[in-house]
Amino acid sequence: MSNKFKKFFLGFSIALPFLLYCIYYYSMMVKNAPYKFAEFNGIVLKAGIGNKYEKMYDSKTSFYQYKNTKDSTITTKVKFTNDDLLYLHRKAVELGFWNWPSKMLGPDSLTSPRYYLEYDYQHKKKIIEIDGSYNNNDKLKEAALQLIKTVDQNIADAEDRKK
Repeated sequence: MSNKFKKFFLGFSIALPFLLYCIYYYSMMVKNAPYKFAEFNGIVLKAGIGNKYEKMYDSKTSFYQYKNTKDSTITTKVKFTNDDLLYLHRKAVELGFWNWPSKMLGPDSLTSPRYYLEYDYQHKKKIIEIDGSYNNNDKLKEAALQLIKTVDQNIADAEDRKK
């Protein structure tokens, strides 16, 4: 055997199995992803003080209830588009929503603003509750509030589109 053939054979015998293993490994990861957009059913957002939620939204039923500046309760239907849901799903993936604890409550949870966020899929459901007095992990609190603000902004945008 020539020296050139030996180098080619050695490179081929290392690179080909590595490439095949990578393809197998990553295809299984994508196939078994726990939260897929194809299985996405909807989002539920609730916000208020303590255990009393004054703002509620459910994307499955398009039910949206909130209090306006005159302190009267407004109930309306606000429908998300498929693009809205895809954006919110990707935003949750970007922020690492699936790895957050389900309860992020602080010592003053009855008097501080509290948020409930639920992402519902066909086989799984991820729910978080966070309040303003949570101080254990500032980066986690920031990310959670950013996701809640994004969902809230999309609700406002969908409501404006309806008008």
